[in-house]
Amino acid sequence: MKQQEKIITVVNTHLEAEAVVKLLQSEKYDVSKISILGKGYHSEEHVAGFYNTGDRVKTWGKTGAFWGGLWGALVGAGLFWLPGVGALMVAGPIVSTFVGAIEGAVVTGGLGAIGGALASIGIPKDSIVKYDSAIKADKFLVIVHGDAEDIIKAKGILADYELDHIKG
Repeated sequence: MKQQEKIITVVNTHLEAEAVVKLLQSEKYDVSKISILGKGYHSEEHVAGFYNTGDRVKTWGKTGAFWGGLWGALVGAGLFWLPGVGALMVAGPIVSTFVGAIEGAVVTGGLGAIGGALASIGIPKDSIVKYDSAIKADKFLVIVHGDAEDIIKAKGILADYELDHIKG
């Protein structure tokens, strides 16, 4: 079995996160290997929400088109309400890890649900603080998962972005 690696970029807006995913998709990167974490509905002035009907997710609100589009492309999605964070949207392969972190009340050294989920996928503790702070500051994490060959391809595609490479 090939060793899984990740690259992570922190972007400021949902539009930037969408641009990263679209760029990878346009270069034929397997979108089932991309995860996104970010807040989306905490400051909306209009009704916002989502629902799932079979294999189709419907969203609405200011960022509804963004999350709805990503949920159509990425594997797995969820909305979680976290104390101290608010509504956190998660899409991609990290969803099951995130659910496990919440269900098991994984607090991994006081890191909370976000930190526990990130620790579960091999993110070093010093980086977890950085990513947790980014999410709480309304930024988005785009996580690209894959083996060494996948990561080399993704790094080439995302050469204009600041990336953290996590092995193992």
